[in-house]
Amino acid sequence: MKVTTGDYRNIVIFTGAGMSAESGVPTYRGRGGIWHQYNWEEYACQDAFDRDPEKVLKFHELRRKLILSCQPHAGHSAIAELEKHHPGVVVVTQNIDGMHQRSGSKRVIELHGNIWRLRCPKHGVLEDIGEAYRRHRCEHCKSWLRPDVTWFGDMLNHDVVDEATAVIGSSNLFISVGTSGVVWPAAGYPQIAKNNGAYCIEINPEPNEMSHLYDLTIREPAGSALPSLFSMASTS
Repeated sequence: MKVTTGDYRNIVIFTGAGMSAESGVPTYRGRGGIWHQYNWEEYACQDAFDRDPEKVLKFHELRRKLILSCQPHAGHSAIAELEKHHPGVVVVTQNIDGMHQRSGSKRVIELHGNIWRLRCPKHGVLEDIGEAYRRHRCEHCKSWLRPDVTWFGDMLNHDVVDEATAVIGSSNLFISVGTSGVVWPAAGYPQIAKNNGAYCIEINPEPNEMSHLYDLTIREPAGSALPSLFSMASTS
């Protein structure tokens, strides 16, 4: 099936861990996920960072190195290409790896932050791209810089959540890709889109408890489903 995207004014593509897993990025909770190998209480919470910030930063450098060894797949490219031809496309993602930006997407709302940024408690957020961090402490106040990602026990950024909720609430085409649909508040997004009258599509090889909300389900990987769904003929 092909979607004629010109029929839709506001398109939201909501992506989860399955999208990045196709590029080789390990998931956190799923089969073979990071937290089956590492204890998150030692590497992914504020208490761990307060106890040993250097240990936590070194762990995230390992994650960065692994992510850089992976490449965006055809599904990422299809989204970025669609964005070039349709001004109403917004990506809302649970992923922190920046794969959408690497493939060329510009309008990306990151619910859980981005591993390519660091945050100073006094001086805010700075971009830092590379296997190793350029610095572990703020050059101004010497505070430890923490990865700008959502850890266990963290609250999501309210402004980011509000922005995501607003764009989903105004969408008339909502496409969920590679997300389990069980982590809140993201689990509520399909219902928000549905309540707005959006046509809802799920792309996921496996069904989940939110699958019944969708008008169309595609049981394929994103790398094959998205290029087929968004052919250039459908964006004209």
